[in-house]
Amino acid sequence: MSKEITSRAADYSQWYNDIVLKADLAEHSAVRGCMVIKPNGYAIWEKMQAVLDKMFKDTGHQNAYFPLFIPKSFFSKEASHVEGFATECAVVTHYRLKNDGNGNIVVDETAKLEEELIVRPTSETIIWNTYKGWIQSYRDLPILINQWANVVRWEMRTRLFLRTAEFLWQEGHTAHATAEEAIEETERMLHIYADFVENWLAVPVVRGRKSPNERFAGAIDTYCIEALMQDGKALQAGTSHFLGQNFAKAFDVKFTGKDGKLDHVWATSWGVSTRLMGALIMAHSDDSGLVIPPKLAPIQVVIVPIYKGEQELAKISTYVNELSMRLKGMGVSVKYDDRDTQRPGFKFADYEMKGIPVRIAIGGRDMENKTVEIARRDTKLKQTIPQEGLDIYIVKLLEEIQTSMFEKALAYRDEHITEANTYEEFKALLDGKAGFIAAHWDGTPETEQKIKEETKATIRCIPLDNKLEEGKCIYSGKPSIQRVLFARAY
Repeated sequence: MSKEITSRAADYSQWYNDIVLKADLAEHSAVRGCMVIKPNGYAIWEKMQAVLDKMFKDTGHQNAYFPLFIPKSFFSKEASHVEGFATECAVVTHYRLKNDGNGNIVVDETAKLEEELIVRPTSETIIWNTYKGWIQSYRDLPILINQWANVVRWEMRTRLFLRTAEFLWQEGHTAHATAEEAIEETERMLHIYADFVENWLAVPVVRGRKSPNERFAGAIDTYCIEALMQDGKALQAGTSHFLGQNFAKAFDVKFTGKDGKLDHVWATSWGVSTRLMGALIMAHSDDSGLVIPPKLAPIQVVIVPIYKGEQELAKISTYVNELSMRLKGMGVSVKYDDRDTQRPGFKFADYEMKGIPVRIAIGGRDMENKTVEIARRDTKLKQTIPQEGLDIYIVKLLEEIQTSMFEKALAYRDEHITEANTYEEFKALLDGKAGFIAAHWDGTPETEQKIKEETKATIRCIPLDNKLEEGKCIYSGKPSIQRVLFARAY
């Protein structure tokens, strides 16, 4: 099956598409720019969703749901916000269809909406219009709300999971009495995202702040986690925004403080999306297919019997059923594939393609020897292991695979952070080693834009743990006090 996948070296973009399609994660839909997330892909997203949902609730957040449609007038209230999304908005103008008399269904021109509705590209405006009715006093604060939803951003160039016209995400929207509380919330959620991506996706990230050019539309400050993919490009894996009082002022959301004074509330928003599926694929997978970190694998262990005759199968099945019960009791998800419609070789290749972390093969001779053959998906290492204590061995092996995948990705990331001290060095690195480039920048949007126009590289973030270091901007030669991370990105 791996022969059906384009190699990363030959065409990384096609390799990625091949993985998504051949591993049955998603496919293109009849609607241009939209995708169908298939059961294999959605099961991974569900595990991501479940873990994050618990992390949110553990920090005091609650889930709610807000309308898919947003009145156009709401977008006019926050100028910088609407400017950021104006070119990506899908607009509903009519509410009825009719038969034209010739058997065709057409839009009823008499059913035009009094006000156009925008299909949700993000929910700040509709949520802050709602919060106006929820907030009167400091006693109503903080409000800590999260929404799991779909959004629409009318992308012209789309790629499955990475950039589609419609995608799934969560968006948190919180309201606070002080700027300090809102900033603390913004940073808290950034660290939750980083913890999730590193400990569940096994993808190392850089925690940082965005430059003014890269900030979320309408935000005072944007924090982000940036990951590095195997082709040396960066991927923004999550963002958390300090919105100041911008939306509260736009929608006149005020509260009476303990001192009796009236003030606008302070806001944050934060979100991750199905782009995380793209990060998982591009950070770990190989030329044989998908590689899934065990913590997010819907099936962590697959067991394939190799047998001659029903009697041998029955003996194997008795053992496997007992083993499966023990593993499930230890929190391990197991599939026993005893189908007689496919040969073992086909099953091995199929599960390799789909990234199942551990594969166990067991035949008649294994039963006699009280052994099994175990294959790791991440390293493809095969071993013959005694059946005694196998359940404990597998649990430890899954932990080892999770750790090993993170360490491999971390080593790659660290090997691909390079300093550049001149613009010539900077451009040479982009054309060669790629990855993150740590370089001095003079802090101006103009310089940032020039570099982007000339190289297609952007400032991914200003790392939170940055050390101060005097230097000169690689482009303008003006003084700089720290390096920032540049990269080409998805």
